[in-house]
Amino acid sequence: MGESVRALRNIALVGHGGAGKTSVAEALLFCGGVTKRLGRVDEGNSVMDFEPEEVRRRTSISSAFHQYTWKKHGVNIIDTPGDANFFSDTGSCLQGADASIVVVEAINGVKVQTEQAWDFSDQLEMPRCVFINKMDRERADFFRTLKEIAETFKPKPVVLQIPIGAEENFQGVIDLISQKAYFYSEDGKSSTGEIPAELQDQVATEREALVENIAEADDALLEKYLDGEPLTDDELTQGLRAGSLARAFVPVVCGSATENIGVDLLMDCINACLPSPLDRGAKAGTDPDTGEVRECRPDPSEPFSGFVFKTIADPYAGRLSIFRIYSGTLNPDSSFYNSSKDTKERFGQILQMAGREQKPFAKAGPGAIVAIAKLKKTTTGDTLCDEANKIRFEGLEPLPTLISYAIRPKSKGDEDKVFTSLSKLLEEDPTLKLDRDAQTKEIIISGMGQIHIETMAEKLKRKFGVEVILAPPKIPYKETIKQAVKGIVYRHKKQSGGRGQFAEVHFDVSPIEEGKGFEFEKALTGMNVPRNFVPAVEKGLVEAMQTGVLAGYPVVDVKVRFYDGKSHDVDSSEMAFKIAASMCFKKGLQEAKPTMLEPIMNITVTVREDYMGDVIGDLNGRRGKVLGMEVTGKNQVIRAQVPMAEILNYAPDLISMTGGRGSFTAGFDHYAEVPAHIIQKIVEQAKKE
Repeated sequence: MGESVRALRNIALVGHGGAGKTSVAEALLFCGGVTKRLGRVDEGNSVMDFEPEEVRRRTSISSAFHQYTWKKHGVNIIDTPGDANFFSDTGSCLQGADASIVVVEAINGVKVQTEQAWDFSDQLEMPRCVFINKMDRERADFFRTLKEIAETFKPKPVVLQIPIGAEENFQGVIDLISQKAYFYSEDGKSSTGEIPAELQDQVATEREALVENIAEADDALLEKYLDGEPLTDDELTQGLRAGSLARAFVPVVCGSATENIGVDLLMDCINACLPSPLDRGAKAGTDPDTGEVRECRPDPSEPFSGFVFKTIADPYAGRLSIFRIYSGTLNPDSSFYNSSKDTKERFGQILQMAGREQKPFAKAGPGAIVAIAKLKKTTTGDTLCDEANKIRFEGLEPLPTLISYAIRPKSKGDEDKVFTSLSKLLEEDPTLKLDRDAQTKEIIISGMGQIHIETMAEKLKRKFGVEVILAPPKIPYKETIKQAVKGIVYRHKKQSGGRGQFAEVHFDVSPIEEGKGFEFEKALTGMNVPRNFVPAVEKGLVEAMQTGVLAGYPVVDVKVRFYDGKSHDVDSSEMAFKIAASMCFKKGLQEAKPTMLEPIMNITVTVREDYMGDVIGDLNGRRGKVLGMEVTGKNQVIRAQVPMAEILNYAPDLISMTGGRGSFTAGFDHYAEVPAHIIQKIVEQAKKE
């Protein structure tokens, strides 16, 4: 196995929006000699945030990739979004990494997306370290933030460094293993010096705690420690690595990315504490033909396997598939097998992503994160492999969508263009869902939040030249009846010179079981109505059912019994009977106590116990019915049924109610009658429209 694989690190920067992940990435690239100046998000000159939407909003919208070399280690960085609107991309791209660096700001500490990022790392059984950032800012407090991390997360944090000063007096950090103080000049260059006298007692206490934590994670070291023998710096460093990789604890370091303080020590920590692809070991998958579990070892000589965790839709370069290689070696101008799509793909160049640029790769081995353009069938979540050694890897499920909008083109005639352009964006962002409502005829786009949908609209305009209008989706109400009416008669008679129109129909109209739709019973006796007009009668009924008598919504769950009528030898026609049937049906509906039905959704809300009362009260206020509750870990799961009309804006409301710590999923369950006072409002609105 290659030494290059042993010296490789694939790390993802994760955490809450605004914690400074992109600034950390910029500082890593600057310290690694990749960039000549420190890129800044606030100034719009960041290497990692280069999309126009990111520059304008000053936040990461999509994961970005780059590399640096530090002390003979090659490191791939994945800088992920921290905003809840784009967090599914974070989960997806973490699948390309071996470890995560959780960036927490020293001012406001642990926030919601920090927790979700930690959960993603737990799902992937991923070692991690914490970088407490922004130590130079007002109200920065290292030990308060550390306490919050210890109270919120497992495994426990272990402190490798303590800061020298804070806020405007933040000068550097003290490394607890080497017991050296690192001071930083204005250009970010570090120099070692004496530990300040006022911190010596604190350093001694924190170092003792660190030694104890490291010893507890290693039996041989624990024995030596309990015997009172001092542990050497080398033993501590080895124990630190072993404990980090085993996820017995999480190393914590600190600094300021924008001032470039402590970033070089973070780079040392990445090399020392986080895993190589070899440390992560074999990747398990299943044989798509037999279902047997197989493993792919991170060995360049093994058959090739990889997993596509991100797709970029470029109107000029075409689709760009980004994937992680788990085993084997990939050479340019070759082919591989897509086991998810059961197809062979040919390709030319292998590319390495470096911010907005792509560089050609001569060949790529285990652990490499690479991109290939213009693969015909490959999309996010697909497994690529050697055709003679088929395997398929399971990916993380995308987060469920939370908000939906009806989308239509600004210019008439652009409907097809909207649909094809959206389809391309869906390849890039699997969390976007596209649907067409058969009843309302609207194109519905669903996503993670309002900003997610707005950004999608901005990309449509920039990448594909399509401008769209977003509006709340129409509720697909239906109409029905509550009582049976017998003997409804309607005569259609029209005489206007020449041949006239004549048809008379006699109906019984009655409600039927929910979900049955429409029943038509032919109960004619005698020859008052020639049988060749019966299909026209049925056709007239089916068309009339498309618009009800209250607010023009489709009519459902009605039975019509056609038992008699009258005809004329000359003036009766299929059209006359069709019109008569339609008018008789409308007359019957008016007399049969018409009412409206609305879609009821099953909703599952996951919240901390502190917010449960507020959430249940709010659901009741939305005409919801709580069905049950259960505890999962530190969260409460509330199951309820709520009318669709009441939860169109539930996502932002739940965020404000729970401080962003609530999530929900919703799906259609059944139709139920709308309360009378609400029917009145719907009818008034329909008249206005």
